[in-house]
Amino acid sequence: MRPEEMAPEEETAPEEEGDRPRERVFEYVVAPEEEGMRLDRFLAIHNELDASRATVQDWITEGRVLLNGYEGHRSDKLRAGDVVRLTAPEPEPVSLPAQDIPLDIVYEDHDIIVVNKQRGLVVHPAAGNPSGTLVNALLAHCKDLSGINGVLRPGIVHRIDKDTTGLLVVAKTDRAHAHLARQIRMHLVQRTYLALIKGIPLADEGTIEAAIGRDPSDRKRMAVRPGVGKPSITRFQVLEKFDGYSLVQCRLETGRTHQIRVHMAYMGHPIVGDPVYAPAALRPGGKESLGLGGQALHAHRLRLRHPRNNEEMEFTAPLPEDFQRALDELRERSAQAGRVRR
Repeated sequence: MRPEEMAPEEETAPEEEGDRPRERVFEYVVAPEEEGMRLDRFLAIHNELDASRATVQDWITEGRVLLNGYEGHRSDKLRAGDVVRLTAPEPEPVSLPAQDIPLDIVYEDHDIIVVNKQRGLVVHPAAGNPSGTLVNALLAHCKDLSGINGVLRPGIVHRIDKDTTGLLVVAKTDRAHAHLARQIRMHLVQRTYLALIKGIPLADEGTIEAAIGRDPSDRKRMAVRPGVGKPSITRFQVLEKFDGYSLVQCRLETGRTHQIRVHMAYMGHPIVGDPVYAPAALRPGGKESLGLGGQALHAHRLRLRHPRNNEEMEFTAPLPEDFQRALDELRERSAQAGRVRR
């Protein structure tokens, strides 16, 4: 059965406030082209909750998956017409504190929130940032984020770095979460960034295909690791050229940690203001940093399909003030240089 044809049973809300919600039940029929597929792989592809294969295997072990009415095993080979029934556990309750942190909300409805994230705001809690994150702020704002991605990351289907600004979509329901995650996995969500880089690339546009993994000398950094890292693709286009700098547009084909920052530095054109991958002169406070308080990387445009009606939606967010100010300064320098040359 193809994902768009899936028809999980409708969830039933509790009759009274405070009643424990029922477990969620989903049922799928195996299509002819899926004959011979393992049960765990089938459910990892099709489950509405976008659970990983490891999670699906745990559910099978717990007896939550029936194959034609009998308890399934992860290695069972499927036949066309088989009926797979999944009884998924309730989402874990969110135990994070809601915090009143100002947010720039670009769009919101019953299913999703699109936020223009400010620099310095971590997306979700982790060991080094247990609070003060976008998730904490969103819990205070809407109190009903999707919980299917674990207790520490409710609603989060993709993320941007702490010091990267711009657009991020967050799911408010389980169904929206699964739909958006599937779009990202199938490269249907288009994420376009603007970056101010040092130098001028040899080509006005191109594709960087360079695997990214952990830097073996510093586990907090990422690095290009041919043959070791995960496949990573960034497409770039030069929009403006200045004296010693360029404004580029980058579109992600994959979403690895620090991908654009690592790829730009690997290409010899680090992002201005990047505190990790740029040389000291380009870091905040450096003589070539153009007064930037952080990296000049901004998630400018986001295109996706709405998880309820599949309607295509596109959002844009203006550059942060220091990024715009640096661009204006470079444009003024270029104009002055042109006047002198004439």
